[in-house]
Amino acid sequence: MLKTREQLLEEQISFGDLKLQALLELTHAINSNSNYEQLIQLYEFILKQQLNLNKFIFVLKRENWDVALKSGVKIKHKEIDFEKELFRFEDVTLLDSSASELLNDFDYVVPVIHKEQKIAFLIVSDETVAPSQSQQPRLTGFLQTITNVLVVALENKRLTKAMLRQVELKKELEIAKEMQQFLFPSALPKNERMDIAAKYKTHREVGGDYYDFFEVGENEYIFCIADVSGKGVSAALLMANFQACVRALATYNNFTLEELVLELNKIVFGNAQGEKFITFFIAYLNLNNRKLKYINAGHNHPVLTNGKKVTYLKEGSVGLGMFEELPFLEVQQLELPRNATILLYTDGVVELRNRKGEQYEIERVINIIHAYYPLKTDDLNAILFSKLDEWRDEEDYVDDTAVLTCRFF
Repeated sequence: MLKTREQLLEEQISFGDLKLQALLELTHAINSNSNYEQLIQLYEFILKQQLNLNKFIFVLKRENWDVALKSGVKIKHKEIDFEKELFRFEDVTLLDSSASELLNDFDYVVPVIHKEQKIAFLIVSDETVAPSQSQQPRLTGFLQTITNVLVVALENKRLTKAMLRQVELKKELEIAKEMQQFLFPSALPKNERMDIAAKYKTHREVGGDYYDFFEVGENEYIFCIADVSGKGVSAALLMANFQACVRALATYNNFTLEELVLELNKIVFGNAQGEKFITFFIAYLNLNNRKLKYINAGHNHPVLTNGKKVTYLKEGSVGLGMFEELPFLEVQQLELPRNATILLYTDGVVELRNRKGEQYEIERVINIIHAYYPLKTDDLNAILFSKLDEWRDEEDYVDDTAVLTCRFF
């Protein structure tokens, strides 16, 4: 039986009122800062109770594609490749017999595109479409509108939450960086017997390199440098713990150099459980007799030079934390020559690449030491980093970069 013009007009007015009410309810919920679950529940209410849709799937991109809502259908969504199934739809589409197995029980696909990215799909069956068949085109258009409003609001919430988390994380990293700086020596000795200076450039907010120089007795000193494997906060926290342990064990325990390294290996292995390790060079110097003892635990070989002869300080062991027990350990001893320079560095120095992909390498560092002797160590470090900047040109530093330059007269 055909409907009269008045009946059709009445349906249109009623449907228009329904759409307006649904939009008002949704926008009010959005403006009231309703959470994700509340907005999804309201959207489900609109689909089921106001539009009488009982068979649909609402697919939403969050961290991954997920079925946010479903009604009248059983679906194991974890087994479905949503991008493969749905990304071909650019606009509201009436499905035909060529639809895939996932879609063959449905009639419409409504995609949501935000900033040229597809971020949601509503798949609908019109078995119970309301208010009448004559309203289907208007209904699918309204479904696209209201779904866009919902999804864009959810996406904005997600982006806002991510931005706030980034701000919070940045503040946490700034605090971590400040705390980490307290673990480095605040001042290095400069007198008639020695001139010590360091320079450190972190690749990220917090770094994984460490250096130190401190007195353990009258004219007796410990100096060291270390580099933790990996990057990020976890690596920085492991190194921060290591820094504190070096100072505490060397200052308050009557350890030999060998005992100190063995104890540090146990600590690193226990903290990292074999997932990270630390390369470490440590030396003990008695300036009264100029005896230098050192252990190199898998670190870049420090350079000892008096301007003519170059010695690489390489004997020791493997990196700390690689094994529960160090497989071997050698303590090396030598007499420190007059006017000697010892340069300790991390791999960010020698592995820095230029635009051709060439590494800086230690030979260039040695040439700088010899060319600018007897320049003060602060100035020497500044020149070295300026040479590194020239070398990398527009390339970025890809690792933490640290040098500890020690000159003994």
